[in-house]
Amino acid sequence: MAYKKIKTSVSEGVAVITLCDPATLNAAGLDLVAELDEAMAGFAEPESGVRCVVITGEGPGFCSGANLSGRGEAVDGAAPVRDSGSALETVYNPFVTRMRNYPIPIVTAVNGAAAGIGCSMALMGDLIVAGESAYFLQAFRRIGLVPDGGATYMLSRLVGKARAMELTLLGEKLPAATALEWGLINRCVPDAELMSTAMSLAQALATGPKALSYIRKLVWDGLDAEWAEQLHAERVVQREAGMTDDSREGVLAFLQKRPAQFQGR
Repeated sequence: MAYKKIKTSVSEGVAVITLCDPATLNAAGLDLVAELDEAMAGFAEPESGVRCVVITGEGPGFCSGANLSGRGEAVDGAAPVRDSGSALETVYNPFVTRMRNYPIPIVTAVNGAAAGIGCSMALMGDLIVAGESAYFLQAFRRIGLVPDGGATYMLSRLVGKARAMELTLLGEKLPAATALEWGLINRCVPDAELMSTAMSLAQALATGPKALSYIRKLVWDGLDAEWAEQLHAERVVQREAGMTDDSREGVLAFLQKRPAQFQGR
């Protein structure tokens, strides 16, 4: 499949999707999101052989947010009045929901700016790696809008109310090193080591058991579940995991004192 706003590659069970719209610093316009969504849907199919997806950006930035150009004609020099939530309802919210419910692990490799919806997309990674020059930004206050793409949901759960309020109300850049300190991301590495670190993590996930898909779902669902509900969910999913080929291989490898060879099924 030929794409205009993204690039894709697959190697050893890991698919890499690179956002590449340099003119907009990889802004998540409707066309880019459509291509990203299509690529991810294809990689989610078992016949693709993909067992982990890495998402990153080309050039100096991960994603500068939604593309604000093409919002209609200005009237008397003023920005046009429009429903700024329409695209959220029809495109962005369904997309980040599909990321949350994705059947295989996602690693996001954040280079440079991850702003607005780009920040939300970065935080949807099951593992989030950022280069030292990367930063996270919720600058909606500057254009009179509110954080979106699930940002108000994720930030308060990841870093707590006080820090979530600071990020969203002040709209200041959060450097990658501070994001790591706050528990927003998993790794902060030198820029030159960003992709090698992300790929190392992705390879570890791609060679893991089918249970990794169940684990990511349980953790995501656990953000909203009550104690008894989550215990029951673990019990139900444990039954499913125990019936997989990978579980049988894992037990056999343990008994034979050898590394397990998981096939993702």
